[in-house]
Amino acid sequence: QVQLVESGGGLVQPGGSLRLSCAVSGSIFSINAMAWYRQAPGKERELVASITRGGSTNYADSVKGRFTISRDNAKNTLYLQMNSLLKPEDTAVYYCNARIATLSGSFYNYWGQGTQVTVSS
Repeated sequence: QVQLVESGGGLVQPGGSLRLSCAVSGSIFSINAMAWYRQAPGKERELVASITRGGSTNYADSVKGRFTISRDNAKNTLYLQMNSLLKPEDTAVYYCNARIATLSGSFYNYWGQGTQVTVSS
């Protein structure tokens, strides 16, 4: 069984910063690509940023220069640093996603339960 647990969300004022974490645990052989998605009320889930196992990154245009995705392969943990430029339109539930090879050798896409980020004064 594999679990992805996000943390670090909360209420922040415009211009503030937050750091999200996603810890992966369970019967894991390896973790390939990882990503952060977000879903605002009434909108579809969208890709925020992704990172390969080797560290290559990709960002949505709306967060380039403001957010930084990173991972610690030794700790099976994904991060999203949202720097001091948070905007009300960043308000959403943020989800962690990981493509994981289990001990059986099969690859699956896993999701975390989500963490709420609210940007408001």
